[in-house]
Amino acid sequence: MSFVPEAFVGQLPDVSRSSADAQPFGVVQVDDAGMIQLYNKWESEMAAVPVASAEGRNFFTQVAPCTNNRLVYGKFKDGVAKGDMDAEFNYTFTYKMKPTNVQIRLLRHAPSKTNWVLVGMRAA
Repeated sequence: MSFVPEAFVGQLPDVSRSSADAQPFGVVQVDDAGMIQLYNKWESEMAAVPVASAEGRNFFTQVAPCTNNRLVYGKFKDGVAKGDMDAEFNYTFTYKMKPTNVQIRLLRHAPSKTNWVLVGMRAA
């Protein structure tokens, strides 16, 4: 079972900033190149990266470079190329923080061509 409620997935791509900020998990909207369009409060606090510093920057290379690998960025690029992406997996963030066990869900809303990196805490 996903940590992301299907009711929230159903709001994509039209989720508001206030709705994104109200979620108990990270919500990051990125374009096809990985540039951040929306970075919610939970993700900002967990990663210690201010929203204003994250939006407009590349998630995979500038904000969370520990994801610039085949497992995360590779799956993202493959999903964008196929125009279809829904992958959920365990991961450990290591950038700017002690190792943090998370779940990542990479989603592409095909009709709107929007991409989402959703991040939830995982038990150690």
